[in-house]
Amino acid sequence: MKTVFNILMVVAVVLLGYLCVKTITTPIKFDEQRAAREEVIINRLCDIRKVQVEYKKQYNQYTGSLDSLVAFLKNGKIATIYKEGELTDQQLEEGLTEKKAVEMGLIRRDTSYVNVAKSLFDENFNVDSIVYVPFGNGAKFEMAAAVLTSQSGVSVPVFEAKTPYNVYLQGMDRQELINLNDVARKLDRYAGLKVGDVNEANNNAGNWE
Repeated sequence: MKTVFNILMVVAVVLLGYLCVKTITTPIKFDEQRAAREEVIINRLCDIRKVQVEYKKQYNQYTGSLDSLVAFLKNGKIATIYKEGELTDQQLEEGLTEKKAVEMGLIRRDTSYVNVAKSLFDENFNVDSIVYVPFGNGAKFEMAAAVLTSQSGVSVPVFEAKTPYNVYLQGMDRQELINLNDVARKLDRYAGLKVGDVNEANNNAGNWE
């Protein structure tokens, strides 16, 4: 009887030790996996922001459509100006404009057009992948655009692209994911990663910055 009791005590101690270790290691492992995944997703959101900035340069607004973003990457063009020669201070003081100097052949300005994707990214960049959330099992980013009016009456185009924890952290520890969402809710923060904001002009900042 005493032997059985001793065995049960040993099992209980081992089990308790295992639970203690798991309590410590589970959050650490979760945070490590989360950080690794978020690094990839942040890079993808930064790519979206880069394309949106160029889109606004050409159309004076952002797009809320992922399809439009991809089409712009594939078919859009960015003007590149080749410059040869500069106006001297004396020529500027004399009122000579760059346009007139070009007409006179004093300086040279040539414009060429480059595909948006090739201009912004390297040749190995997969254009179609930009809309998909890494680790999201085929889920796409949520994206929207709007135009806000400032207190002075100025129209301010804005956009946001985002994805929640539940999408890109799926398959990881369920309780830790529940805790993470609960913290975001209590702090009144977006429960995930987001760049830009359609409710306020934030200079296209990411919520990780």
